[in-house]
Amino acid sequence: MIARRRVSMLRLGALLFGFAFLYLPIALLVVYSFNGSRLVTVWGGFSARWYGALVENEKYRDAALTSLEIAVMAATIALVLGTCAGFAMNRFGRFRGRLVFGFMLMAPLVVPEVILGLSLLLLFVAAQNWIGWPASRGIVTVTIAHATFAACFVAVLARAQLTLFDRVLEEAALDLGARPLAVLWRITLPGISPALVSGWLLAFTLSLDDLVVASFVSGPSATTLPMAVYSSVRIGVTPEVNALATVFLGIVFVMVALAGWLMARQERRRLATVP
Repeated sequence: MIARRRVSMLRLGALLFGFAFLYLPIALLVVYSFNGSRLVTVWGGFSARWYGALVENEKYRDAALTSLEIAVMAATIALVLGTCAGFAMNRFGRFRGRLVFGFMLMAPLVVPEVILGLSLLLLFVAAQNWIGWPASRGIVTVTIAHATFAACFVAVLARAQLTLFDRVLEEAALDLGARPLAVLWRITLPGISPALVSGWLLAFTLSLDDLVVASFVSGPSATTLPMAVYSSVRIGVTPEVNALATVFLGIVFVMVALAGWLMARQERRRLATVP
């Protein structure tokens, strides 16, 4: 009995240590975003002055809007491309070039970001010389670059969800006279919606967080938020960075909570239709 209690205490201690290791720095960042002192590591009393300074900081504001615009577009494009790729790998067992396609689909997951960013930069430069597009590097090139590697993550999630999907529902709908497009829109996509929502959120987060690839393919007109923060912290960390990180943590938390609510609602509807 005593040995079991010791094992339980040891497991609880390891669990608490793991959570503290992961989330204590984030909690300290949030707390120090309300620090009234100009020194990041010295507590000077509770104050929200740095949130006001963040709103007035045009550099961070423009970079944040640019990052959000790029992340939404890149995540949406990656969702479409990744879902199509997942369908191709799951539903079409044999087609010419399947091994090459699968290798190219998985390659961005393991290729270092430096090599990926350099290769995309060379691609954009070559395309500009051959066809005159893109005219300059900016939001469009960063969006394409982020959608390129994010689509691979979406494809993995979609393929895994399709493997678990019961195709009897599709066959029953087809036997009852439904068209393939209607089956796809009303049965298949809602059935794999958890993977699609998770893939979109993952692609959005990857795009919002990326620094290396964006540094290669962006131009003066498209400074993303990680690039702006990196250029600032090289000189010194300011309390505005803590406030900025807290704001984006709140945005991500709201998005994850909304996605969880939507998936739970979809699951309740699915269970309600099961006899």
